Amino acid sequence: ATSCAITRNVVMISCCLCGVLMEPNPCNTCAMCLASSSDVTRGISSEATLHQCRGCHRWHAGGSNGVTDVNAGKWVTADLESRELMSLCLSKVSGLSKNKKKDSILRLVDAAWIWTEPHCMRLKVRITVQKEVHAGTILQQSLVVTFVIRNMQCMDCQAVYRQGSWKSLVQVRQRVSHKRTFLYLEQLILKHGAHRGCLSIQTFRDGMDFYFADKQKAARFISFLENVVPMKIKTSKKLIGTDDKNNVSNYKYTNFVEICPLCKDDLVYLPKKVATSMGNIARCVLVKNISNLIHFVDPLTGQTGSISSDVYWRNPFSPIVTAGRSRLTRFVILGKEPVVLETNKSKRQIRSKAANRVALLTVAKERDLGRNNLRIEQISHFGYLFKAGDVCLGYDLQSDIQIVDDEAFEHKEKGNLPDAIIVRKLYGATTEEETKQKQRIWALQKLVVTEEEEKEKARQSKKDKELNDMDEEDFFQEVEADKEMRSNMFLYKTELAKKQREAEEEEEEEEEDDDQRVQLDELLDGLVLDYEPKDDAMQDGEEEEDDNIAVGDRANKDGINYIGREDARAIASKEVAMPVGSTFGEEFFAKGFKFT
Repeated sequence: ATSCAITRNVVMISCCLCGVLMEPNPCNTCAMCLASSSDVTRGISSEATLHQCRGCHRWHAGGSNGVTDVNAGKWVTADLESRELMSLCLSKVSGLSKNKKKDSILRLVDAAWIWTEPHCMRLKVRITVQKEVHAGTILQQSLVVTFVIRNMQCMDCQAVYRQGSWKSLVQVRQRVSHKRTFLYLEQLILKHGAHRGCLSIQTFRDGMDFYFADKQKAARFISFLENVVPMKIKTSKKLIGTDDKNNVSNYKYTNFVEICPLCKDDLVYLPKKVATSMGNIARCVLVKNISNLIHFVDPLTGQTGSISSDVYWRNPFSPIVTAGRSRLTRFVILGKEPVVLETNKSKRQIRSKAANRVALLTVAKERDLGRNNLRIEQISHFGYLFKAGDVCLGYDLQSDIQIVDDEAFEHKEKGNLPDAIIVRKLYGATTEEETKQKQRIWALQKLVVTEEEEKEKARQSKKDKELNDMDEEDFFQEVEADKEMRSNMFLYKTELAKKQREAEEEEEEEEEDDDQRVQLDELLDGLVLDYEPKDDAMQDGEEEEDDNIAVGDRANKDGINYIGREDARAIASKEVAMPVGSTFGEEFFAKGFKFT
């Protein structure tokens, strides 16, 4: 069998404009003549406007095809040279949308960023489009679109600076004489980010006010409070305005949250029914900690119990002695002995771990040292932490301490209450003067204080400032002595922690039974307390250097072409259309074509 090659002879005709031989087409015109007489980018805008919030640096995504309505659409977050910003820019260009006619479909082939000056408030994008002008003839053309950036404020930033813009107010109050509960609540809010979406925060002596832009964010914050503190809430609303035609009303909501007056380390004399419901626990107990439940501990046996906030508010009771600076007495540990607890079938069994922590302590008041030989022997539920020479705080029930509850006062007169109750251990300071000058290896973060609150603090009296400092020092002592409490907050390292780390590497410490001491492993890095801003000129220079280093990197990560600074100068605003798939057009642009 033999095979033969079939050759195809194409009849060539001359172009009606330039006379070049070409394959016949419906318009009898070569591709280059069609490209020179056609403009593919006709109808595409070469300029557009982008709106950016000067406060939060978000971009307005509403109003495509060059028409922008500030009140419509969303504000989105997008970095420079990112894929999200490129999509937003292309949506602002009018003329890129597909037409209904199938004969004139415009197809976007490529989009690339072009370098611009950092402070020119301009963004440039080179877009490449293709269009079929005749059957079988496709033209491709590139165009540079310039986007002008206009600064404005989004609705959220306007609400922050506008007076009376809040829609829902959460008032958190606790009827006590100190602020230790709110200092702890502040750390919980910072750790979980519960204050996000809050317009402003105001603090008072007995509470805090949180302002929100809508009702849903306030409800989310109240749900967080229900999980961390025992509370009850009252809600009210006030009519601001109404639209009878559209049946729309504008309300302002106020949520009053009251936290129970029991605080950590308060001495409580429980009602008989409550003590029986908690495994027949002793009626004279300490408040161990506060969460959505109220946890108690027997200071003589270590037995624990808890009640819910509903049970407490059904029959509320107050502490007989609060853990204030004026109510606590400083004791010095002289010795300790282990204690074996007797089992009682009528009481809930104590865990073996808690039973091993109980010890008989021999203590003396710090102010009585060198004056008399008065000593007190008392059982403590965390006596294992102490050794001879340690300093602790506790309640001296032998003195004329004021007890509010009448039934507890009668038991005190009969001698049924213990002589002293140890509350917490003090770390790193043996005298009151050393406590005032104490430097810690850790620090806590604080919520941002508004300018109005700073002015109010400046008008406070010297006595109020001293009370706030005392409450803060008492809270720091609670944090140092409770490892479980520290697990609910972030502690950051200070410069003193670095020095202590170097000292520990040189010297090996002896093993201690104290598991409540603050360890360096619990501390976090990243909190800068003493921040000194640099000069503006230096900051601007550093920002320019960072921009030059990072230019084009984000676009390359997202797979977008980027035209650098040198190549951007040689790019024309609009290039000549070029036929796609034509050998004649490729030879002509390659300068390899010669007329014969």
